[in-house]
Amino acid sequence: MSSFVTHLEAAIDGTKLPHDRLQTTHEGRPLWVRYDLEAVGRAVTRDAVERREPALWRYRELLPVERDENVVTLGEGMSPLLPCPRLGAELGLDRLWIKDESQLPTGSFKSRGLCMAVSRAKELGVKRLAIPTAGNAGGALAAYAARAGLEAWVFLPADTPEVNQIEALLAGARVFRVDGLITDCAAIVAAGKEPMGWFDCSTLKEPYRIEGKKTMGLELAEQFGWKLPAAILYPTGGGTGLIGMWKAFAELDELGWLADAARPRMFACQSSGCDPIVRAFDADERFADPVADAHTVASGLRVPKAVGDFMILDAVRASGGAARRAPEDELVGWTRRANALEGIAVCPEAAACLAVLADLVGEGAIARDEDVVVFNTGAAQKYVEALRAEPPELPATGSPETIDWDALAAT
Repeated sequence: MSSFVTHLEAAIDGTKLPHDRLQTTHEGRPLWVRYDLEAVGRAVTRDAVERREPALWRYRELLPVERDENVVTLGEGMSPLLPCPRLGAELGLDRLWIKDESQLPTGSFKSRGLCMAVSRAKELGVKRLAIPTAGNAGGALAAYAARAGLEAWVFLPADTPEVNQIEALLAGARVFRVDGLITDCAAIVAAGKEPMGWFDCSTLKEPYRIEGKKTMGLELAEQFGWKLPAAILYPTGGGTGLIGMWKAFAELDELGWLADAARPRMFACQSSGCDPIVRAFDADERFADPVADAHTVASGLRVPKAVGDFMILDAVRASGGAARRAPEDELVGWTRRANALEGIAVCPEAAACLAVLADLVGEGAIARDEDVVVFNTGAAQKYVEALRAEPPELPATGSPETIDWDALAAT
């Protein structure tokens, strides 16, 4: 594998940093990975990419890992782009699509970012990794660390969904429940860097999770025939995926691979229980203030302060999109409705996008005939506590002659 990385670049002020050593942030803010895109264009064509195995690593010239032996993979493939005619009809759309990240190896889009971060950490000699997580990231780090033979430490709020806690434990991570929010977990990870000697894999506090997440945008372009949809709705906690996709579209444009220069309108979707990006967008601010008492059943959205806030807001504004909030009390309802209409394991985070989408269509901000993509970032099965519903009871004997069929039909 050849690497086309030239340097790292501070997102806040453009400072250039070397890429051949461990880097975290610059002045507390994230770093971009930059490539020699002219050299990439000479080395590979989009037609050649299309002939490769349908997996995340098909875009290897636009990824930062330098040597094949350092790739840490669980077989992460190209997630499906699924048409949703019944859900679309309910929302007033002819061409609604869900890109279903729940089918990735660890059941969420976190597989993308963590496979890249762990691969590059291994390449740079890291032995111990740590992460604060509100849900799916902890399990993904644990799985890829196990695959790489590295040590993983996971810190999560005590009320994190139980499935997320168990999956990290099963993968051999050292898991700690913290009385607080993800920001409290992040403080522990930051404080432990020197005494514990671990590398901090927090969202956007190392440069490579963006590169894994940007493959969502690369795949989407390819799945749409190297065009892009009119609008993308993305569940936004830390916002790495939205930032990564916007970067991917810029790189594809510079390579000349896009059939149409039009970019999607990007909509960052949050819950009314935790909406710092929406508040900053509405106030025309570039940076977001932390949200006190953050709460939502969509654990991935419970990020009261995103280190990449300005990167999210820059992308949203440049695209002509917006940051919008969904009513917290509508998330479970939209989760159930989408699952029942399309059979896709839509999570509460994606449900926030559907609630926002209903409003946007009603306002005329999205037209019926536009291609609209909603990202389903994780599997609904991981949210047992939030989605648990009591099934109707049948008589204890369960024999057919004891069942009131009319009553059963009415349930």
